[in-house]
Amino acid sequence: VFDVSHGFCAYLIADNGNVMLFDCGHNERTGFRPSSYLVVNKCTGIEHLIIQNFDQDHISDLPDVVSHLPVTRFFRNQSISPEQLQVLKEEAGPLTTAMETTIKMHSDYIHPVQIPPPFPNIEFETFHNTYPEFTDTNNLSVVSFIQYDGMGIVSPGDLEKAGWLKLLEQENFRNNLKKVNIFIASHHGREGGYCEDVFKYCSPDIIIISDKEVTHETQKTNYTKHANGVTWDGGPEKRYVLTTRSDGMITINKEIGKGYHISTS
Repeated sequence: VFDVSHGFCAYLIADNGNVMLFDCGHNERTGFRPSSYLVVNKCTGIEHLIIQNFDQDHISDLPDVVSHLPVTRFFRNQSISPEQLQVLKEEAGPLTTAMETTIKMHSDYIHPVQIPPPFPNIEFETFHNTYPEFTDTNNLSVVSFIQYDGMGIVSPGDLEKAGWLKLLEQENFRNNLKKVNIFIASHHGREGGYCEDVFKYCSPDIIIISDKEVTHETQKTNYTKHANGVTWDGGPEKRYVLTTRSDGMITINKEIGKGYHISTS
């Protein structure tokens, strides 16, 4: 999970080297861009690109990402058409280059991939609410579930309470939540993305928040009570919440047959 200030970007490397990229935010303060990081670290392509939210802080580096790296499969909320998305975004002002790129990809990536790229030992499933039942981009967020050898991660974009409650009506969504032990907080941990009902089905070890400075007191208190905690640096103390704001880039490593390990930098 990269430190992209008030934004989101994370990437996953599978056992065979294939890559999933979740959003494309960047950090204006530090100058960090995922496009540069991936190129420097010899990434040759993105097999799965998941745009979880159609807002600028989730797509700001997309033009540079796709100019440097080929994308095989593009996941996003397809219940809203490119034309509807453009109208929705233009209501807030002129389109950014990143939004123009997103809309073009939304229009172009319409044909199924004949041979989907393999992600060995990984189960990957997405959920989203539908347009026009929801007309705000936050509640149209894509919620991504990743399962790998007993480790479960959920990444919900900027989903807000109304969107959570709607998705909780689906049995399969609830069943995926039950397998989660690493919970990425929706909407940067802010109050609008918090839904206590989620934790009737989900008992994570750790919560991860991607954001800049604290702007709501609830960011400090909402999630801690829902995490079991993980031991840290070999000491007796446990951590319940990690943030890119104070911990920097957050890395989770997992090998088959072994427990996962979290480190920060």
